[in-house]
Amino acid sequence: MFFPSAQRKDQTREGLKKKWARWRDIIYVQPIEEIRAYYGEKVALYFAWLGWYTIMLLYAAVVGLIVFFYGFVHFDNSQISQEICTANNTLMCPLCDQNCPYWPLSDTCTYAKVTHLFDNEGTVFFAMFMAVWATVFLELWKRARANTVSGWNLYNWDEDEEELALELINDPECTIKKHEHSYWRFMAVLLGAAVVIAVLIGIAQALVIYRVVVTVSFMRSSWEFLREHANTAAVMSGAVLHYLTIVIMTKVNRVIAGYLCNLEKPRTFTERENSFTTKVFTFQFVTHFSSLFYVAFFLGRYFSYKWRLMKDRRCRVHGEDGSEDSAAECWRTNYRLGAVHVFSLFDEFLEMVIQYSFTTIFVAAFPLAPVLAFLNNVLEIRLDAIKMTRLQRRFVPRKANDIGIWLQVLEAVGVLAVITNGLVIAVTSDFIPRLIYLYVYGPCANGNTEGINCLSGYVDSSLSVFYTKDFEDLTQVSRSLYTNVTECRYRDYRSAADYSFSTQFWHIFAARLGFLIVFEHVAVCIKFVAAWFVPDIPQRVENYNLDMKKQHLLEELRMIERSTEV
Repeated sequence: MFFPSAQRKDQTREGLKKKWARWRDIIYVQPIEEIRAYYGEKVALYFAWLGWYTIMLLYAAVVGLIVFFYGFVHFDNSQISQEICTANNTLMCPLCDQNCPYWPLSDTCTYAKVTHLFDNEGTVFFAMFMAVWATVFLELWKRARANTVSGWNLYNWDEDEEELALELINDPECTIKKHEHSYWRFMAVLLGAAVVIAVLIGIAQALVIYRVVVTVSFMRSSWEFLREHANTAAVMSGAVLHYLTIVIMTKVNRVIAGYLCNLEKPRTFTERENSFTTKVFTFQFVTHFSSLFYVAFFLGRYFSYKWRLMKDRRCRVHGEDGSEDSAAECWRTNYRLGAVHVFSLFDEFLEMVIQYSFTTIFVAAFPLAPVLAFLNNVLEIRLDAIKMTRLQRRFVPRKANDIGIWLQVLEAVGVLAVITNGLVIAVTSDFIPRLIYLYVYGPCANGNTEGINCLSGYVDSSLSVFYTKDFEDLTQVSRSLYTNVTECRYRDYRSAADYSFSTQFWHIFAARLGFLIVFEHVAVCIKFVAAWFVPDIPQRVENYNLDMKKQHLLEELRMIERSTEV
């Protein structure tokens, strides 16, 4: 994947097994030309894109590691973590209204330290970096794609024209399908897709509510171990339920997307493929990430590799060893391999684009996402190679000069990533509240910074007071550990007198909104500048296409001259 291989070209399945589908070749460049010769341009472009994506992930992974290690260096000496870990006398309000006890803030010491690994000063820089990275990645891929397909003489190839030519070859008297558009059919498809998305969002909210209800139920349990680990148990059970939901809805989404595509009545196979891709990706995106969006902003893969153990049989072509049975056995062996269909490659693309979405959209919440994605892709390339050459039948070769509708999907994800990362930093993280405290309410607000930590007292300022006498009559607090408690604390910015929002809350609210506007405008401007600065087509390819146009025009002129002479 990174270094060129010195092996000679062998454009057969056995040749690809020897130089591509082996773990020892994991660091070498993929034999794209040999893949193209055996599987066709469409499969070759998928692996070319996947290799390019993996190489670009290396840069994002390095920056993500730097941000993570910055938080790790300050793991123990963070002022906020120290205040939380020493807050033994700060009693927090019960987490439920029936038999839940008061608890000391210091119980969240480990959580506070782990949070600082991901939510630190470097997160904002990394989110901005990833916005630029996503744009540069796509722009450089367009250039790499142009170079590749230009070498295949497919740069100006038109898939619709080829489909039409095949129809005419099969039946010169065939009736050409005209372009049609029905607003009623379009509205029906749009309404159906909206209903599916609404159902998926409802399922995500149900999963979040399940976690909340189960957490409270576990806290009321008579089993002490379950009470102490109520949140962990709820998260684990919720994760299992979410996984089962993804497994089930993945199958349901494909069926619904296929039905909606049939309702649209696409004119060509390309239109059907693009429509199916858009719908399935949208449904899968909502299925995978709606819970994360809900938890992040409102509440606070299916990956299956079917391993098949197969004896390595080296097929010899008929006549090589003089045995017809040997060739027949080879054909039977290949026939017994896993079946493929026209959307088999679609599944591979969908898996990687879902991963790309998580890597770019939620990078502000988890800076190690590019690292894990990079390691996954290094293995994924070889796993796909092994699967295609050893476990599956050969794909029907298809021409292509780009990755199709997936490019538009990736561009849409890049725009959504800017919005989401801005929201994560502004709304979900403590970055803005820390800045407001640092410059407005903290000990350094008056300009005196000698001998003090400017975030000293931040934790106390972020907690509001609740008087226990104001509990509702139906509230029953477990008092097994603490008695005669007159007040407890909770995370918010409210006045102790009437529990209305404090002035600090409105300062933070205004700062969040201002940061979100500035961040997204700056990030979008940088994306546009990067897209403008990096041309989609290299000059070499443009000059080559110009020469080809010149030759084509000269040939037409010669034909015109011959016709006039006659």
